[in-house]
Amino acid sequence: MTHGTIGDVMTRDVATVGSGARFRDIAGVLETWQVSALPVVDDAHRVLGIVSEADLLHARPAGFESWRARPGRCREVAGSSDEECTARGLMTSPVVTVTPADSTAWAARLMDRHHVKRLPVVDRSGRLVGIVSRGDLLGALVRSDADIRAEIEQDVLGEALCLEPGTIGVEVRDGVVRLSGEVDHPTLVDIVVRLCAAVDGVERVTHTLTHPIDVAPPAPTFERLGEGPVR
Repeated sequence: MTHGTIGDVMTRDVATVGSGARFRDIAGVLETWQVSALPVVDDAHRVLGIVSEADLLHARPAGFESWRARPGRCREVAGSSDEECTARGLMTSPVVTVTPADSTAWAARLMDRHHVKRLPVVDRSGRLVGIVSRGDLLGALVRSDADIRAEIEQDVLGEALCLEPGTIGVEVRDGVVRLSGEVDHPTLVDIVVRLCAAVDGVERVTHTLTHPIDVAPPAPTFERLGEGPVR
């Protein structure tokens, strides 16, 4: 049982700018690609930061209501130096990144923790290989009921728990999983429910799982020093 990986859902064709890109150049790339943010990379394509529409709006040229209508020239940005008008001065850095092998669940947690809408995807050397957005993750998590049921039956019940097929009945409707059947031990009920709830696309898990009534345990045995067992 595995969560989907970033490599399965990320966008590989990513628009970028260099750290020296000027205000109007950044605005032009955002407009051309119809995106809201761009990774800033160095000559080796390693990620240095992220520059967004919000960054440009905060530094828009004086007297212009919309940077999209007329980005203007760097020196027209009131109170800004040449450095501040480049991607290097405008970008957010350092940037939270993920790798293609990371799970979609991990990426979702990072986005929530850092309050970001997208994450650059990098290889082991830090070079940009893609980008993943909230929309990409949402698409990965919205799965068909049939896919969810197949993963639970094969990966959770079959491979992870080594249960015989048919031991536990699985029904899935609109992401809600309903389990039925009998398991060998009461603790297994909680394990089954938890593992099923961790499957991508599952909204919640309900069950009518039962287990055999435990046989009363034998009376405890004690031993006194130098004597046999005492019951």
